[in-house]
Amino acid sequence: MASAGIIGMGSWGSALAYALGSHGHHVTMWSKFEDEVKMLQKKHEHITKLPGVILPEEVLATISMEDVCSDKDILVFAVPSIFVRSTAKEAAPYIKKGQLVVNVAKGIEDDSLKLLSEILREELPQAQIAVLSGPSHAEEVGRRIPTTLVAGASDEEAAKRVQDIFMSDVLRVYTNPDVTGIELGGALKNVIALAAGVIDGLGYGDNTKAALMTRGIAEMSRLGTACGGYPETFFGLSGIGDLIVTCTSRHSRNRKCGYLIGQGYTLDAAMKEVSMVVEGVYCARAALAMAQKYSVDMPITAQVNDVLFENKPAKTAVTELFLRDGRIENQRLSWHKN
Repeated sequence: MASAGIIGMGSWGSALAYALGSHGHHVTMWSKFEDEVKMLQKKHEHITKLPGVILPEEVLATISMEDVCSDKDILVFAVPSIFVRSTAKEAAPYIKKGQLVVNVAKGIEDDSLKLLSEILREELPQAQIAVLSGPSHAEEVGRRIPTTLVAGASDEEAAKRVQDIFMSDVLRVYTNPDVTGIELGGALKNVIALAAGVIDGLGYGDNTKAALMTRGIAEMSRLGTACGGYPETFFGLSGIGDLIVTCTSRHSRNRKCGYLIGQGYTLDAAMKEVSMVVEGVYCARAALAMAQKYSVDMPITAQVNDVLFENKPAKTAVTELFLRDGRIENQRLSWHKN
């Protein structure tokens, strides 16, 4: 059995603590908030972010970064993307050479346009960095509903170690060397999920949502390959798999935020109603900036930015997407003349 430290006590960190602890691993969780730590110590449940999921008694909670990092086979970074760099700086003094660090957050740093694994490599150069992603709502993992993930790392053995530790009778993990593709898939699908929520909030139907999701994966793949990812990754678990679940599930905070905006809420009011971090809002600007940097056409992402930050009416954004000039569906295909 492995010894795991989980940095972050949100819904996903708590779900992973449950998954690992239930499978016999030794788990220590960390939060910077003392009341959160006391709640986990007393109730073994995150009553606000993952209610109903009771963690095994053996799962420990601490406010000490040194305690959560020391003597661990694996460290899981489960903090929101906007806090990955600052948290890594705090953890750095306690992380030894060769330590396996796994990022499970999904996002892009707004000012630098760096992926979260790149941030961890900068702040923790002594560590071995991996990522874990895929279609996986915390609420379902906490109920032992069968779920499949993908572990990515530049080193095959690191990816296999993540795979071995997380695999169980209800959690199946694949490996993939395309860290860039995995991370971009996980980040960009949140932006598309916001748009999917808007579609639902406006009262449009299945046809519209299917079109959005299909063209959304096309956008994700275009930017991902321009950044060095592989097309196959975007048609796997961290691409279309994660896109499907985030665009359609009642558990999706990104979809819920978009739904409220489609219903007429302001962005601030929608985020307050969701009451958890909506990663797609933070990723939208960065995704558009990356598209401009690499000269990639991302019309859905552009319209999402206009709705979120430029007060464009959601219905106008949908209409403008449909009134774009006609084009071939796949630029790599062509008609052959006889």
